[in-house]
Amino acid sequence: MQGTVDGFTYGLVTPVTAFLMACLGAALGLRCTTRSLRTRGASRAGWLALGATSIGSGIWTMHFIAMLGFSVREAPVSYDRPLTYASLAVAIVMVGVGIFLVGYRGATPMALVTGGTITGLGVASMHYLGMAGMNFAGLFEYQTLMVALSVVIAVVASTVALWAAVNIHGFLPSLGASVVMGVAVTGMHYTGMAALQVHLHPDAAPAGPGEAPTSLLLPMMVGPGCFLLLAAVIVMIDPLVVTDPSRGTGPLPGTAARCGGAMSSIPAQRRPARPYETASRRAYRQPRNR
Repeated sequence: MQGTVDGFTYGLVTPVTAFLMACLGAALGLRCTTRSLRTRGASRAGWLALGATSIGSGIWTMHFIAMLGFSVREAPVSYDRPLTYASLAVAIVMVGVGIFLVGYRGATPMALVTGGTITGLGVASMHYLGMAGMNFAGLFEYQTLMVALSVVIAVVASTVALWAAVNIHGFLPSLGASVVMGVAVTGMHYTGMAALQVHLHPDAAPAGPGEAPTSLLLPMMVGPGCFLLLAAVIVMIDPLVVTDPSRGTGPLPGTAARCGGAMSSIPAQRRPARPYETASRRAYRQPRNR
């Protein structure tokens, strides 16, 4: 027996709120990634870790806020807590791999494609692992084409986001990039939900009052929500995150620098030294033998 799915139990409240949380996580993650490119050593790793956790928490929170409006009319739905939290860990770890790759390798095509693919797969894995943590008297079935489309959306959105993190330096332009990523991530979620079909067990009991999804999910979102607020405070008190960090500190790693009218794509921190300049200056300073 096929179940009746309602993804908008509370109307537009859940999708709009979910979209705003995705934008918040993306904005914090992008600004932290940009800020990391102005530092070295442990500080860079710290900013990248904060950015990865912000994006992962934002995506996870977006997903489960959207799931507050999800219901199966014929069967009550509950959530497996270990799998639900595992989806959060997967999102943070895989997003972190992509961000650290770009943060240390620069915006080279290979780093962007590899990092964007890993990050996008992390977003998709978080979504479908979170769906696997739902318990009800039935099973989910997905349309392969729509699932593939949702993964493509996640990969493309992640690649664009990583590119924006190292190429868009202004505060307002980066906010625009975070809105684009929020649209893409939310679109990926609802594309994946459009691929969903619910099949109930023949002997499934009629749905009773059960426990409301809000009472199950809201307590689980307290931790990631508080973290996003804390990350926002850290970002706002750092002036180099709010203002344009590219002023007065040289080019960002991986960004193109003009040299004699030609464009150089070698990351700034990986450009080879030019020893001949030092040698020539040293020879000029030494007295000549008469």
